[in-house]
Formats: sequence, C-alpha cells, structure tokens
Amino acid sequence: MTRSEQGRHRERHDPHWIEWLTGLVSALLIAGMLGWVGWEAFTREAMSPDLSVTVLATQKAKAGYRITFDIANSATTTAAAVTVIGRLMDGDKIIEENHVIFDYVAAESKSTGALLFETDPAGRQVDIRAAGYTDP
Repeated sequence: MTRSEQGRHRERHDPHWIEWLTGLVSALLIAGMLGWVGWEAFTREAMSPDLSVTVLATQKAKAGYRITFDIANSATTTAAAVTVIGRLMDGDKIIEENHVIFDYVAAESKSTGALLFETDPAGRQVDIRAAGYTDP
C-alpha cells in the first residue's frame, strides 16, 4: 500500500488488514472448490447417457410444420453426436421421417431442438426418440 507524505509516495512494509482478509477468503474459496471437484471425481459413479425426449410444441412454419422438443440426459456422462429421429405415423405406416443431430447433450442437462415436417402432424401419431450417440 502506498502512503503519501508531502507529495511523495512510499510503500508501506506492513500490509493492510484488508489485504490479509482478501487473501484468506480467496485461499479458502480455492481450497473449497478443489476439494469439491476432487470429491466429485472420486465418488460420483459414471453412468452411461440416459436420454429422454419430451415434445414441447407443434407450430406451423413456412416450409411445413415444426415440432419443438427437449432432449434430457439424466446420467453423469455426456453424450456426443446425439441423433434424434422423428416419425409421423398413421397406424403402423410411416408417413414421414426426419432426424437431427446434436453435437452433444451434457451430463445432467437438457437441450432443445426441432424437427421440420412437410405433413401436418395433427391427428397423427408423432414418435420422437433418441436413436444413438457416441462417447466424447
């Protein structure tokens, strides 16, 4: 810390108490974060990605119809190159099928996407599901 005396500046040799307090709080925070990350690394069980899809909305779009959905990964492992397939079905007959690929769906998170169809999904069965992924 600098002390001014008659227009001159000189450094103090003893640090101010706020500097000690700031250093102590910072050190405790860093130690706590390192401890938490270490605890998670050694105690958390690695589970294969567990993907589920929830349809949010169906909307008319310029090129047809957009079905918006969430894809959730409830596991502790990230899934990469996640392929989601959507089908419009009339009974057992597939009318239209599209897919979208997510770069990744992080562990314990969700992402939102949409599939575009030319055919109106009203009155038809919509089947949207995760079809595959790779380990990152």
